[in-house]
Amino acid sequence: MARMKPQALLIQSKRKKGPTRISAKTIISCNLIVVLIVLCLVVTYRHWWHSQRSNEQIGNESSTVEDDAYAVSKKFDLPGHAVLNTSKGYIIVELFKDGSPETVDKFIDLCQKGYFKGMSFHHVIKNYVIQAGHSKDLAAADEWTSRGKIRSQLRTSPKHEAFMIGTVKSKDSKGFELYITTAPIPDLTDKLIVFGRVVKGEDVVQEIEEVDTDEHYQPKSDVGIINVTLKHAI
Repeated sequence: MARMKPQALLIQSKRKKGPTRISAKTIISCNLIVVLIVLCLVVTYRHWWHSQRSNEQIGNESSTVEDDAYAVSKKFDLPGHAVLNTSKGYIIVELFKDGSPETVDKFIDLCQKGYFKGMSFHHVIKNYVIQAGHSKDLAAADEWTSRGKIRSQLRTSPKHEAFMIGTVKSKDSKGFELYITTAPIPDLTDKLIVFGRVVKGEDVVQEIEEVDTDEHYQPKSDVGIINVTLKHAI
């Protein structure tokens, strides 16, 4: 085997110990890999962020739908009729749950608390209205009487027909007064919130209307509501 010259060995040793050069192709490839990794991270973050927003929106929409569904179910769960057991007989009233929801809610709540039990019809104005409640304010009856005198001069609207049931609009009034009309009243909604109508027992209303009254339109004999029963259907 031929022996290598010392100078050749030195050159070969220097070549082995020298730094390895990185080609431009390798550098470009590494940079591309880094860019791809960054892009993947950005895309992943954006996807996660949009997913979170979508979940929040779906959650809010679901909550709104649940609230709406609860309100609708609550409305349908409310009784649709009330049976007034009076000293003259039964009066069945259909409640306007859609037309006067707040007043119907209050009426139902008072019925469940027994508020109307033993309530008297303390004012009876023939061919106009009968009024039940715990108040016996004579001024209110006088006002209704004066309004009744001019009712024939006003044009009657079909929605203001007889046998409607309502309560006073004033928030300052104490208690919950019940009014049942016995004749069409054109300006009825000026004073009352109409929340129902009599569907059975009109003859009982008329019998109460015919009781003898004094000069203040107060019945001379006791007539009133014994109790009220709520029903979903009749």
